[in-house]
Amino acid sequence: MITLRKSADRGFADHGWLKSFHSFSFADYHDPRHMGVGNLRVINEDRIAAGTGFGTHGHRDMEIVSYVLDGALAHKDDMAPKTPSASAPQGGVPALGRPGGGLGNGNHGVIRPGDVQRMSAGTGVRHSEFNHDSAGETHFLQIWVLPDRAGIEPGYEQKHFSADSKRGQLRLVASNDGREGSVTIHADAAIHAGLFHGAERAELLLDPQRITYVHLVRGSLRVNGQPLRGGDALRLDQENRLVIEGGENAEVLVFDLIP
Repeated sequence: MITLRKSADRGFADHGWLKSFHSFSFADYHDPRHMGVGNLRVINEDRIAAGTGFGTHGHRDMEIVSYVLDGALAHKDDMAPKTPSASAPQGGVPALGRPGGGLGNGNHGVIRPGDVQRMSAGTGVRHSEFNHDSAGETHFLQIWVLPDRAGIEPGYEQKHFSADSKRGQLRLVASNDGREGSVTIHADAAIHAGLFHGAERAELLLDPQRITYVHLVRGSLRVNGQPLRGGDALRLDQENRLVIEGGENAEVLVFDLIP
């Protein structure tokens, strides 16, 4: 069974400094029909204005993946086992603030296009995220996946995946065991990324007992014959095969999830 989720049906919030599309219920956007898929809880497509960003705020017991499309995202955290507010999709959006205010000697870095950052919130972490590009907006995806157990030690990992490694194929960028050089998420899930244009085509065998969720980041392409445009998504249940083809400047993420 294949279910289409159109880009225009997503939630949207305009905070001035932040414009965000919500694939699933988040903050002030609530739709009981769209609370997540399997153990995937959040896909937010965020655009942060130059000189702005999320002030220091807390998460716990969530695997958080950042995937930058344009610009650059500055990250600072404390990685200390504090007890901040829980990572709940119903929670509010962190307020505009200053970079790394109140953070100590945790991880400091910049995430650029091609980078995948994983932050395991575990027992508690505080961090900030800011637009590192002084000239224009930073455009990125914020992804939350439920961990397979609560109370793990907080952790951080960042890797770069070149455009060539994703060109015309699905490159594994996140998995529960770090295989094939992917970042390690503490969840029964995997994320593939791919770039497709023209005659480029990819197939992936699926476990019909799991859920496959395809999110088209930008461009256009066909997934199992279904045409998609940027922001559209497909949920595949009890399917055996994924076929991606007919891309036009397409960038896509494919999620393998537990029911």
